[in-house]
Amino acid sequence: MPGKAVAGQPGGAAVKDPAAPNGTRPDASGEEQTVFSERAPQDRLLAQRGLFAGPSDVVSKDLYAEVTLGVAARHRAGVTLEPSAKVSGNTYFGRFPASYWQRWTTADKVRVEATVSGDGLLTIGASDVEGEPRVITAREITGADGTHVTLEAKIDKFYDGGALWLDLSTETGQRLTVQNVRWTVDSPEQIRPTAVTICTMNRADDCLSNLQALAGDLSSLETLDAIYVADQGTDRVETRDGFAQVVKDLGDKLHYITQPNLGGAGGFTRGLYEVAGHTETEHANVLFMDDDVLLEPDLVVRLTAFSNRAANPIIVGGQMLNLLHPDQLHVGAEYARLNTLEPGQPVEHSLNTADLLGVDEETGKPNRQERRLDAGYNGWWSCLIPYEVVKEIGYPLPFFFQWDDAEYSYRARGKGFPTVTLPGAGVWHADFGWKDWDEWHRYFNLRNSIITAALHSPFNLNLLSRVLVAQLVRYLLGMQYGLSATLIKAVEDFLEGPEILRDGGVAAMKEIRRIREEYPETKRHKATEVPGIASADIGIINSAPRPSLQRVILLKRILDRVLGKHRFGLGAVPNDEANWWHISLFDTAVVTDASQEGVRVRKYDRDRMFELGKRGIKVLQRLRKEGAAVQEQYKRAMPELTSRDNWTRLYEL
Repeated sequence: MPGKAVAGQPGGAAVKDPAAPNGTRPDASGEEQTVFSERAPQDRLLAQRGLFAGPSDVVSKDLYAEVTLGVAARHRAGVTLEPSAKVSGNTYFGRFPASYWQRWTTADKVRVEATVSGDGLLTIGASDVEGEPRVITAREITGADGTHVTLEAKIDKFYDGGALWLDLSTETGQRLTVQNVRWTVDSPEQIRPTAVTICTMNRADDCLSNLQALAGDLSSLETLDAIYVADQGTDRVETRDGFAQVVKDLGDKLHYITQPNLGGAGGFTRGLYEVAGHTETEHANVLFMDDDVLLEPDLVVRLTAFSNRAANPIIVGGQMLNLLHPDQLHVGAEYARLNTLEPGQPVEHSLNTADLLGVDEETGKPNRQERRLDAGYNGWWSCLIPYEVVKEIGYPLPFFFQWDDAEYSYRARGKGFPTVTLPGAGVWHADFGWKDWDEWHRYFNLRNSIITAALHSPFNLNLLSRVLVAQLVRYLLGMQYGLSATLIKAVEDFLEGPEILRDGGVAAMKEIRRIREEYPETKRHKATEVPGIASADIGIINSAPRPSLQRVILLKRILDRVLGKHRFGLGAVPNDEANWWHISLFDTAVVTDASQEGVRVRKYDRDRMFELGKRGIKVLQRLRKEGAAVQEQYKRAMPELTSRDNWTRLYEL
């Protein structure tokens, strides 16, 4: 049933009851579930661990610690240096983001603690905004045998940029083992409880893997009070063989909930909803996490510690590394150009699709995010939201998915809660470049981006209409008729007003999938099984470079399409060359899908092109005329749409 929640032992069902005292009621064993509340710290606050290898063998150890000289054996919790060796923590996961701690927290110093055996030198290094290194402090170790060693550094002189890290070295005849490295800061007066929320939909194995990763590192996750899994699929996580063991390992921290499919927005919001119903204090954190990431569990440590020492409540986001290219950072920090519907824009000076083990081609320096950046928003692959934000601005909009993260961050910023993307707090997520744009979810991307622009931008309708006209023309020239219909439907539904969000997006998802079924080029085929075309007949026809006179070429391509002219009858086109100026030369183009797992067949259809062109121009004229009035409707509806009562209704509780 909707709202089913399992806590503790398998079969120990507990249903959340907001009307009960403190938002709890006894589970099957008669015990009350977790009630979130602040607590006094037991020790210093763990800010991050010094790790020397990743959570998977596919991850390079050089992302954690680099052997710069000699021989060293690295494992997850420690490293052993042979004589005349050097190991540097000046790496993605090895660095302590001092600039961010200085700007956003009240911590003024950090301590490095380690268990050390043997002989050698421990050094805390630092960088500045230009990446120039310096030594903060060093300690020579002689004859240590499991000795607890501490070094301390001030968190100062980093305002514009720079980081701290731990370097290790041995000389001739020395051997050094360093384990259990901890970066700690003074604890706050009270520790904020944190709940991790994982939204999952038919990715049971991926979700279970991340639960197992959390369970395996539970002893280090000192501030983690609960883990909510909102399972919206038909292939349930609870059906997997390893689920019973995870339930046992996580104990009463795990709350497994099944609910109707309300997309990512509905899954993540469930965590906010549950914490709000089970907390005695407004000082709590909810950490969103995708189900299909390769998790570095220390992410939880880093984000929650940063939030615990933040001077004021802020949204703290983790960074995304590309799963298919594990050494690659997606972006250092990003923002959205709201009025032109452009998410994922790298902020100035941000690393972008950067090889973290490589060097910058211009400067010759290693790819390190030295300069502190201000983010516009953070993706919900990993993002921590303080409960104070929820109390002030409400819950996410029922967008189903796409743009829910950006809309929420910009709404929070308007109320004084900025978003910080924290370097070194990273998870691996499927590369965005390997996801084809021509999919049903493009509807939600377009519709929700327009709603977000209406709520949080000047909403210049002339500019917005030009952007959408340009997209529509490119899609029609590229013979992407299903994508054109997707755009038209998105604009039409925006103009329907906030009622389109009333069911959380369920009807819209079904309808856009039905619409797209009518367009053959939206379907993917194996390259050797293209309908009606013999595999041997498809030869690659490469694209010319981007035209220097784009407007002239655009007008020429439009005229040729109107007249039904084409240069090529049939050809195969690589995905990265499927540009409008090239595809518009074909009668039939077999285009590689972005996933590289198949092809799409785009075929010129003059009647469909004219029909969609007329519909598109008509709806975009409506947008220019009616957009301002519809904008006001969304603004008026915002308090109700983002209310707890609305989400209670959507969850059928």
